[in-house]
Amino acid sequence: QVQLVESGGGLVQAGGSLRLSCAASGRTFGSYTMGWVRQAPGKEREFVARISWNGVRTYNAGSVKGRFTISRDNAKNTVYLQMDSLKPEDTAVYYCAARSSYRGDDVKYDYWGQGTQVTVSS
Repeated sequence: QVQLVESGGGLVQAGGSLRLSCAASGRTFGSYTMGWVRQAPGKEREFVARISWNGVRTYNAGSVKGRFTISRDNAKNTVYLQMDSLKPEDTAVYYCAARSSYRGDDVKYDYWGQGTQVTVSS
């Protein structure tokens, strides 16, 4: 089992940047695929990005491609989401999540963090 705690959210102007972090507990962090999923008010959860256990494979949603970068540091049990060129439509609660398999439903994960709010003003 793994516990996840996100940080780094906040209020930023359009065009700005934020870096989200997700700290994981447990010795098996390095074996999990990690993902970021967001949810805006009144909307369904939306896949943002995921990264394989060793960081070799990544996959981004089309809406964030070229602007967001997912990375991980297994020595620090942490996964990151660097968000650049932010847009008002990126406003949402961002969740960190973990699962065993790399492939699968984009928003189905076994473990979830509590979420961190990102607000982008126009």
